[in-house]
Amino acid sequence: MNKKMLSAFILFVTMSFMLVACGGGDSESEGGEGNGEGLDTDIATIATGGSSGPYNIIATTLSEVYTEELGVNSRTQTTGASVENMNLLKEEKVEMAFVMSDVLSQAVEGVENFEGEAIDNVQQIATLYPNYVQVVTTADTGIETLGDLEGKRVAVGDQNSGVEVNAKTLLEGHDITYDDIEEDYLGYAEAADGLRSGQIDAAFLTSGLPNSSVLELAESVDLKIVTIEQDRVEQIAEDKDYFVPMEIPADTYGNDEPIETAAIMNALVARSDLSEDDVYKFSNQLFNNLDQLVNSHQAASDISVEGAQEGMVAPIHPGAERFYNEQ
Repeated sequence: MNKKMLSAFILFVTMSFMLVACGGGDSESEGGEGNGEGLDTDIATIATGGSSGPYNIIATTLSEVYTEELGVNSRTQTTGASVENMNLLKEEKVEMAFVMSDVLSQAVEGVENFEGEAIDNVQQIATLYPNYVQVVTTADTGIETLGDLEGKRVAVGDQNSGVEVNAKTLLEGHDITYDDIEEDYLGYAEAADGLRSGQIDAAFLTSGLPNSSVLELAESVDLKIVTIEQDRVEQIAEDKDYFVPMEIPADTYGNDEPIETAAIMNALVARSDLSEDDVYKFSNQLFNNLDQLVNSHQAASDISVEGAQEGMVAPIHPGAERFYNEQ
């Protein structure tokens, strides 16, 4: 063998080893199935809400499950919550999101915050747990019901958040508009600080129970949760069927008795261009690891396979539907 032939042979052997090392002969790679457990996507970013809220806490644990169990690069993105999350999905900047059902309903129908701009690339994976409307004040304000908010300084959530959407709807259901109050756009932690300092009179902190900002606030002020009468919630629900009358259980925040309020179910949604197989696996891991989610925040204790399809307000993703059909 001359030098030229020897050099060619060595080059051939070297290239063969490189192809094997890079997985060139792997049938799964040739099939383009992507990362982790045969996923088609390499990344799964979950849009959440404020850093102290249940959305972010529960979704952070869920993203850790996806990374560990599926090998996908999953992480959370802190946001202004539901309205922003729907727009991030529309713009394909995230793959999944936690949202309130009222905002999701508006988005798929193209009304109110999404007037004339319906979002059609989002499908629902599951109905999750109820978000309780927690209208918080202090005992010295004299505020007892939503009707008493007229003329008061009220935090209504981050602008265009799900909190603001349901705050505005509930106020209008009590014949109150922003013209009748001094509204402040504050997230959970900022609203709690405002109540503590006396800069605001009341705040909407809609979330799963308990809300950590409300728990912390209760340690430093004479906390009061405002009643929202059940019959009024039922009237509002005639047009806004995502509202349900519920009670904040006794002892949630040191309250002796249950407190009547409204609730909106949360939803886990995904972009519709995620493959059926991927969303099937995401759904499977969600329900196979509920114990971890509950350990991160007790609001997740209301998530169940049995209730996951109840009250859906958006089309179900085929991958999630396949998962439920197998149960």
